[in-house]
Amino acid sequence: MIRAVVFDLDGVLIDSEQVWNEVREELARERGGRWSERAQRDMMGMSSPEWSRYMHEVVRVPGSAEEVNRDVVAQMLDRFAGSPPWVPGALDVVRRLAERWPLGLASSSNRELIDAVLSAGGIAELFAATVSSEEVARGKPSPDVYLETARRLGVDPAECAAIEDSHNGILSAKAAGMRCLAIPNEHYPPGAVEDAADVVVGSLGELTPALIDPR
Repeated sequence: MIRAVVFDLDGVLIDSEQVWNEVREELARERGGRWSERAQRDMMGMSSPEWSRYMHEVVRVPGSAEEVNRDVVAQMLDRFAGSPPWVPGALDVVRRLAERWPLGLASSSNRELIDAVLSAGGIAELFAATVSSEEVARGKPSPDVYLETARRLGVDPAECAAIEDSHNGILSAKAAGMRCLAIPNEHYPPGAVEDAADVVVGSLGELTPALIDPR
């Protein structure tokens, strides 16, 4: 029996994975870093301490990891100001599912971004728990952010359904023991890991109570 639904944010509710990529690449190139095509995939799902260290140590962006994190987040907030790039139907799906289940959010985004996006959509109050992976020990694909979200919801992870889009997100949700419904990211598809999801759908609009809880 499913007692709560937990959303990812980037790639599921907002079409933002490529925005993260653009901002990080621009910062790296402006400051003489060594950007590579694999950098975005490597960083997908990482917590902010993890990806900022990666930017500093692997991409060789000058300045401390904390400074890199601060500058990237500032640019992301500027990009999202007033109108985050909502995935079509995202707000309707959140409102519809909130009528049936408590909702959680388990995101790799920074706390400032989570709060700004949910507030801009007028849906912050619909989430009983929101967790940034910067608030746990490890980012995705480790299960930490999903386990903490379930803890704050007061629900066993096995009684949660996670909505994910990415390689590391699917692995994270399944490692936490959750039922995972995947909506593959068109910009950065999850590849073979997609098969680890319990259900794969093409869009948020295809999510129905029967798919989320097939008991």
